[in-house]
Amino acid sequence: MELITFLKQRITLTGDMEQILENAIVRETFGKHHKLLPINNRSQTIFFFESGLARTFYLREDGKDVTHSFHKENAFTAPIENIFYKGPSPFGIELIQPSVVRSIDYREMERFIDQYSELERLIRFLLIDIIKGFSDRLYALQFQSAQERYRSLMEEHPDILQQAPLGHIASYLGITQQTLSVIRSQRM
Repeated sequence: MELITFLKQRITLTGDMEQILENAIVRETFGKHHKLLPINNRSQTIFFFESGLARTFYLREDGKDVTHSFHKENAFTAPIENIFYKGPSPFGIELIQPSVVRSIDYREMERFIDQYSELERLIRFLLIDIIKGFSDRLYALQFQSAQERYRSLMEEHPDILQQAPLGHIASYLGITQQTLSVIRSQRM
């Protein structure tokens, strides 16, 4: 879904606001495996995925790549460590599928918020969505079994299971690919 259509479903946009956002928020198309942000980046960019699939990832101390979260069509993400704490983000963002991505620097977005208070609702929506994602992830890893985490992913996001490589899914679930194969072979 295009960004402006998505925003109109959540906040009131005047024609003036719509035109300013459309001109300010860059729209780009990227191929599979494109890295939007490397690990330890200092970007203050807010991203919106109009189409495609991406993942946020980090590297463990042993160098193993771990998928932290997935971002599908109609999802926002931003490196909150950079935006609010001015430190490098331990997370990178990589596209899993060819994607259409909209982006804007948070500092520029703040200027628009100063002009149009309705945009504050957008930033609140974005931050609440990011915090909810972190909270859900923490809960799943602490209190759910691997089978429960897989079942939740299957019920809530079956498209991710169809589009993402098994290695990314296994690392997101906190299990090995072999364990994922065993879980998938069981009747759920």
